[in-house]
Amino acid sequence: MKLLHIDSSALGANSVTRELTAAVVARWQDRVPGLQVQYRDLDANPVPHLTGRSLAKADPAEVADAEQVLKQFLEADVVVIGAPMYNFAIPSTLKAWIDRVTVSGTTFRYTENGPEGLAGGKKLVIASGRGGVHSGAPSDFQEPFLTFLFGFLGITDVEFVRAEGVAMSPQHRAEAMAAARESIVEPICEAA
Repeated sequence: MKLLHIDSSALGANSVTRELTAAVVARWQDRVPGLQVQYRDLDANPVPHLTGRSLAKADPAEVADAEQVLKQFLEADVVVIGAPMYNFAIPSTLKAWIDRVTVSGTTFRYTENGPEGLAGGKKLVIASGRGGVHSGAPSDFQEPFLTFLFGFLGITDVEFVRAEGVAMSPQHRAEAMAAARESIVEPICEAA
């Protein structure tokens, strides 16, 4: 079984989502023998944003990296993504990665009956960090976008591990992190 671990926070050791993705991945490693983990830190090693040059495949190094990003995504049985809320959405580095795995004819296609996701059969765990409280509020463009986007690709087994209100006070942060850790689903049930 293969797990792809993606972090996108720019906050390094102070990142809520990095702490949560590490906890999710550790749980999978503890429960699934032989689990192969691949990791990409989109802050330290970002995927270039799409440009006309990208689409024209003008830079061989960028083309090779994009192909590797797509291959890792397609081969993964489980994808764990750290997705902090930045300005009510996701970091641009995560959006750039998403642009490289959302590929017509490979991860989705259009049919006479509408779009069809081609990347299904994966488990997706998204560690969501938010300074305020946004669940169910009009200000939440993060989780609905990610749910829709990955559903468009055919991935419907989506779990959110959410820590909200982490910037409100140290107590809020501690309580949110404890609740988020408690919400992590046991992978053995998923992998069986």
